[in-house]
Amino acid sequence: MLKRLALLVATIFIAGYAHSITPEAINAIAIGEGDTRIEALRAAVAGADEKTVAFIQALSEDAVKVVAGKPVIVKDDKAIDPVTGAESTLPPDAEDVMNNNRMRGELDGALASLKLLSPDEAVRREAVKTLQGDVDESKLPLLDKAFAQESVEDIKNSLGMLRAAAMLSSADKTKRLEAATLLATSSQAATKTLLIERLQLETDAGVKSALKLSLSKVESRLAWGDRLGAIFSGISLGSILLLVALGLAITYGLMGVINMAHGELMMIGAYATYVVQGVFQKYFPGAFDWYLLASVPVAFMASALVGAALERSVIRFLYGRPLETLLATWGISLVLMQAVRTLFGAQNVGVENPSWMSGGVQLMGNLSLPYNRLVIVGFACAVLVGVWFLIEKTRLGLFVRGVTQNRPIAACMGVNTARIDTYAFALGSGIAGLAGCALSQVGNVGPDLGQGYIVDSFMVVVLGGVGQLAGTVYAALGLGVLNKFLEGWTGAVLAKIAVLVFIIIFIQKRPQGIFAMKGRSAEA
Repeated sequence: MLKRLALLVATIFIAGYAHSITPEAINAIAIGEGDTRIEALRAAVAGADEKTVAFIQALSEDAVKVVAGKPVIVKDDKAIDPVTGAESTLPPDAEDVMNNNRMRGELDGALASLKLLSPDEAVRREAVKTLQGDVDESKLPLLDKAFAQESVEDIKNSLGMLRAAAMLSSADKTKRLEAATLLATSSQAATKTLLIERLQLETDAGVKSALKLSLSKVESRLAWGDRLGAIFSGISLGSILLLVALGLAITYGLMGVINMAHGELMMIGAYATYVVQGVFQKYFPGAFDWYLLASVPVAFMASALVGAALERSVIRFLYGRPLETLLATWGISLVLMQAVRTLFGAQNVGVENPSWMSGGVQLMGNLSLPYNRLVIVGFACAVLVGVWFLIEKTRLGLFVRGVTQNRPIAACMGVNTARIDTYAFALGSGIAGLAGCALSQVGNVGPDLGQGYIVDSFMVVVLGGVGQLAGTVYAALGLGVLNKFLEGWTGAVLAKIAVLVFIIIFIQKRPQGIFAMKGRSAEA
């Protein structure tokens, strides 16, 4: 912090803004009344020197007190005169300087304005973000200076928008017209708010017309950002539904087992990720950013082993009786949830994103693509390709398809059907574990994690067509995008209801789903 402040002060001097602050200005900023303090602060920022910056920073940090009617900066139990720098002992009767929320906002804005001149690009970016929606004509001199010396294109464009926003409050009609024209190219939601507020205050007909035109252009651009954001959110939700439903497409679509414990197998994968995170935090803190890569195989194996144990102990006795598998696996789901509550507690546990999954890509003013969501979309595609390759191109996949299509003939050909059943169920369970690993990066991890996705995953499999991986993909992405678009119009609850009604109507018209199963297995 001190290093950045020193760089800021040096830049201010180079920029030619250094003017000594006076005791009168110090008193007005610290112990004045309401608007008087704010006006004095704005005047001081316009001609800030190193002492001004230090004093404003101290005020922001509540490190200023009043001694005998004079403000002093408190540091290490010493009272430092803001103008001369002279030190003295801080008396016990020193009074605090009271800063209300409005004053604190002004102090933050003042510091952000000064940081626009920092040589550190990251500091300037942060300052621009802080000032968005909080500029007026008093900040125009600093904004002009920062705009003139800025060399980074995107920061310069943002500064141009800030300058235009500041000119909107100008008494000069020409400046207001120029500002309205410049703001028409903005894609920030704050600009829309600013234009609406200014329209209510504007009295000049020409400026008012320019403001309305700019507002229309900004709203159109924001609407496109909202649409694209809804599409991305839908794809993101669809990729999660795809991960959840892929495992179910095997256990239910190919094997005919209504596995109500599928959500709990996801939960096991999420908790496995949490355990791996804890191991890395304790034993490999330097490699913490890579814990998620280690969690993927661990989550798969943990859920796959539990799934294999369930199949060998319970499910193998219930093949061909889907309603009984529903009841049995529902009971198993309750047992698994209680086991997790016993081991990890009933409260949610925290799973952190690695640093390379933090942040996002800013495409438009109101459209940002988070890295964690982008990674999950890519991860879902990779899992889908892996499952397709395993089912369609490997010996195990051939055996799984053979057993599900005609078990007696497969057994006659020498296939160990009991072993294939176990492998297939373990595979579906392992994929559920991968879904849990992914979900841990975008939501809470708790004993009830799987309950929120089990119904959606069954809907995806049924809508896509039982046993059809391609149908699962189309159904997951389609339902994800449809749900997000409906949420924007009706709200989350009504969107869920509308999607359910749509699925019911669709299944009534096309019971086999999007893709019908072909061949002998469809006739059986």
